[in-house]
Amino acid sequence: MDDTNMDVSEQTTVEDRPMSDVEDTTPSPAVTDYEAMANKIMPELGQEVEDFKYNTWHVTNWRHLEKRITGPEFEAGNWKWRILLFPFGNNNQDTVSIYLDFVDPKVAPTGWHSCVQFALVLWNPEDPTQYIFHHAHHRFTAEESDWGFTRFYDLRKLLTPCESRTRALIENDSTNITAFVRVLKDPTGVLWHNFINYDSKKETGYVGLKNQGATCYMNSLLQSLYCTTYFRKAVYQIPTEDDEPIKSVSLALQRVFYQLQTSNIPVGTTELTKSFGWDSIDSFMQHDVQEFNRVLQDNLEGKMKGTKADGAITKLFVGKMKSYIKCVNVDYESSRVEDYYDIQLNVKGCKTLRDSFKDYIQEETLEGDNKYQAEGYGLQDAKKGVIFESFPPVLHLQLKRFEYDIQRDAMVKINDRHEFPMEIDLEEFLSEDADRSSPHKYLLHGVLVHSGDLHGGHYFALLKPEKDGKWFKFDDDRVTPVIDKEVLEDNYGGEYPNTNTITIRSAGKNHKRFTNAYMLVYIRESNVDEILSPVVPEDIPEHLQKRLEEERAIEEQKRKEMEERHLYLIVKIVTAERFKVHQGFDLANFDDRQYPLSDVYSYKILKTETYGAFKDNVSRTLNIPPEQVRFWVLVNRQNKTVRPDAPIPETYTNTSMEEIHAKMTSRQNEMKLYMEVADKPINGKTWFPTAPEANHIMVFLKYFDPDKQALEGLGHLYIQKFGKVGDITRVLCEKKEFPPETPLKIYEEIKPNMIEEMKLKSTFQQSEIQDGDIICFQKALTDKEIQEHTSAGRYCDIPHFYESLTLRIVVAFKPKLKDRDPKPDFDLVLNKKWTYDQVAGAVATHLNTDPLKLRFTTAHSTSGTPKNVIKRTTTQTLSEMLQTAYLSPPAHVLFYEMLDISIVELETKKFIKVYWLGNTVKDEEAIDLRLQKSAVVSEVIEEILKKVTLSSPNLRIRLFEVHHNKIQKEYTGTEPIERIPEHVTLYAEEMPQDEIHVDQNDRTIQVYHFTKDPIRVHGIPFKFVIKNGETLADTKVRLRHRLGMNEKDFSKVKIAIVSGASYAKPEYLEDDDIILSEKKLSSEDCLGLDHVDKTGRAGRVGGVEKAIFIRG
Repeated sequence: MDDTNMDVSEQTTVEDRPMSDVEDTTPSPAVTDYEAMANKIMPELGQEVEDFKYNTWHVTNWRHLEKRITGPEFEAGNWKWRILLFPFGNNNQDTVSIYLDFVDPKVAPTGWHSCVQFALVLWNPEDPTQYIFHHAHHRFTAEESDWGFTRFYDLRKLLTPCESRTRALIENDSTNITAFVRVLKDPTGVLWHNFINYDSKKETGYVGLKNQGATCYMNSLLQSLYCTTYFRKAVYQIPTEDDEPIKSVSLALQRVFYQLQTSNIPVGTTELTKSFGWDSIDSFMQHDVQEFNRVLQDNLEGKMKGTKADGAITKLFVGKMKSYIKCVNVDYESSRVEDYYDIQLNVKGCKTLRDSFKDYIQEETLEGDNKYQAEGYGLQDAKKGVIFESFPPVLHLQLKRFEYDIQRDAMVKINDRHEFPMEIDLEEFLSEDADRSSPHKYLLHGVLVHSGDLHGGHYFALLKPEKDGKWFKFDDDRVTPVIDKEVLEDNYGGEYPNTNTITIRSAGKNHKRFTNAYMLVYIRESNVDEILSPVVPEDIPEHLQKRLEEERAIEEQKRKEMEERHLYLIVKIVTAERFKVHQGFDLANFDDRQYPLSDVYSYKILKTETYGAFKDNVSRTLNIPPEQVRFWVLVNRQNKTVRPDAPIPETYTNTSMEEIHAKMTSRQNEMKLYMEVADKPINGKTWFPTAPEANHIMVFLKYFDPDKQALEGLGHLYIQKFGKVGDITRVLCEKKEFPPETPLKIYEEIKPNMIEEMKLKSTFQQSEIQDGDIICFQKALTDKEIQEHTSAGRYCDIPHFYESLTLRIVVAFKPKLKDRDPKPDFDLVLNKKWTYDQVAGAVATHLNTDPLKLRFTTAHSTSGTPKNVIKRTTTQTLSEMLQTAYLSPPAHVLFYEMLDISIVELETKKFIKVYWLGNTVKDEEAIDLRLQKSAVVSEVIEEILKKVTLSSPNLRIRLFEVHHNKIQKEYTGTEPIERIPEHVTLYAEEMPQDEIHVDQNDRTIQVYHFTKDPIRVHGIPFKFVIKNGETLADTKVRLRHRLGMNEKDFSKVKIAIVSGASYAKPEYLEDDDIILSEKKLSSEDCLGLDHVDKTGRAGRVGGVEKAIFIRG
């Protein structure tokens, strides 16, 4: 029995009183009126009932019952059940605990479950109107085979009449407990599933997509497009053989589709979003599915041009609609036919999808003050509307769930009920002369659902991938089967059907549903076989399969290595050759990343490998006879140094390396060894002194050369414990080929900040020398030599040189503007106490440049991104500049830039970046300017004129400041440049001729770009002349030229008057005959161009959503 699963009283509607206290409106049935009682106490859950049973257990002799007893078995849904009773509580003596128990979980078949709604009623056997009950529902499994109520009721209250009951529930030491059991049908197999260890691929044949933070809107659309197999095949046809996934949207999407097809686990989309040019912040911003769809389709349409897939998107998703104005009394009609990729339908005021289509083609009458100016006929009564000329094979319907609410002066989500069918015939919405040769019956293929409100929520998709297949719910990384009700009824919106069924206590309250359909996908029945035809191996590019199979093999190898990591041991070996070049403490630097790491030999060996086999293997690799090799184990000493401690005995030849590791270096993860190589045998017999040889100590030698400012490792030396320190000077001179009597200074390297001179007359025992200690020596210098070294800035003795080693630091230098200017990453070993100029000098030497043309920027300690520019005038030392010493492990990073001017000049001039637009607002060219800080704006304009070519001479230039994609200020020329704020965007453009030669009745207005909502701004704003008496049709031509757009793209732009008052609803200009100059416009009003941003240069206003973009 699982205690954690028993107490569900917190999760269910718990009634501790007689039913009449809860529902006063109807008389309470007696428990023995079993059917009525069950209907009264168990709410309708909206599931089909497979079986209903009740069973009463007459419990006697209550006071003498055992702690845990079970009632008689009974059958429901072909399985046996019983009541499980703890009369004196389960872990709580004051309450009675009662559960419903599945009798024999051990005989249940693998994966067995039963979805059961049940109620447990305890009642007086003499008076069945006296009772208390609890109800719950649960998915019973072999692992969770009982469920119920640990705190069913207070024991004392059962023994006396209380809480308006006239009799006790336990009388004469007996009571009745009835179990009401409804076994419910589970057509999908996942009703009330906890999804622990759920396998989407196994259960449905499909896998999900991982959510990167807020990418569920993208995941739902990608799954819908993936299940439209014609689209998937078209994407596979885009040539991508030479592309890189994070730079090519087409390849990244092909990879996502192929992985969805072949993977057994959820698929990641990070590569895809990187190919869009998004950073991690973009992945945490929710966007609009329709907007994302349009931007993605536009991008792919461009990639498909000139390939086998050319035209696939148009063929699948593009229909035609006609906008018209038709005069009532004269024979005149103005109309234009346009392409559409999706249809936006009203939800508000429409009960069904058919109503929404009727509303869409509803004619508007133009009469009275609103008459239509018909060419050649003057003002006329007219009908205005739209009608469909054709519907595409795959129809994307956007339901307008988000709208502007005038009363609230804000955008709101509309959760009204709106029904849509499994199939719909759209022929009635076609124009009279449309092609009706094939039927227009459409089948529902997908429902994209939004759950939540305007400020957030969650998207998922319900899709039917096969014509005659099942429906599935694609909810990020999980795919589950669903029934038709979950596709239709559950996503119509409105209020919950029959609110009273959800929970007894909530009767009478309105329960709005915040989960509803937001986009519908229908496929024309006559095209469904082609659109959903299965993908066969030949459809998939060979390079795609090959590349992903190779990657999977590498992943598998890595996974295997991770799994088997516990079987292996890392062994690092220091040899005399590696020690010779080591510039630092100990014999080598294994893992302290603050200093340069030593290049030691590293072996990954099986822990079970014997010492003999290991030694043979290493000897063979390094080409040394194994008998001449002996390994010393390095240990971490208490003073934090790492030194050889003892040799591995030859008696360990057949011992495993794991055992040696455990015995000799227990506290370390990896094994560190020193490889001692004997060049000649001792006494012509053995190669090594036999251990333990009490008098011999093995020490290591380092020589310091003040001329080279470097250490040299001279290997190891066996010394006599009772010998004097001075006795080894001849050996040391010999090692360096100095004359035998050369005066030396000898030190012991005890630990990094403790380098002590040794007394030549003391013995090694008196000096406390032991195996693995390090002795350093140098020539004793004359006063003159000391003076020369000091004046040249060199360290002249070992203690000072070692002190300089503690100040070393490895700094990683990274290019600050890597995207724009690929420069190398590199590491340099520098000194913590260095000044700015010393650091710049070292970097300049490495990069072969002028130190004054370098600029450095610190890194954020958490994100590792550039933080603050370091001024050359700083008095900080290098370690103060880095400010990241508290990171673990410490990562010392500086960003660098290579400038084309001296940093001295840089710090006395102001830098201004201006974007030059020329005579359209389509292309921008960045111009970097450097001016004395005392300059004025007219000098900025003079500098711009030197760098650009005007479309005709003597044109005037305008410089303006843009903030949040709107013009904030136009400069006159007299302003000091010091007053231009740091973070504004500056644009310069040629002033158009119509503005220079403006008529007195013309007026100038600001034009800006937005998507759907006037506060979702993007693009470059500009000034524009509204000419007196000009029709909108002519204004549009000038606007299009000004924007540098082609007719196809411009046809997707909607033009609106946006009031200066915040959040006012834009007034869209539909009629080409409108005369803009006749509109009463205030100086605050703007023209808004409503279209999708394809540049990725969108602004972000406060918490407002950034427009979506795809660059790759």
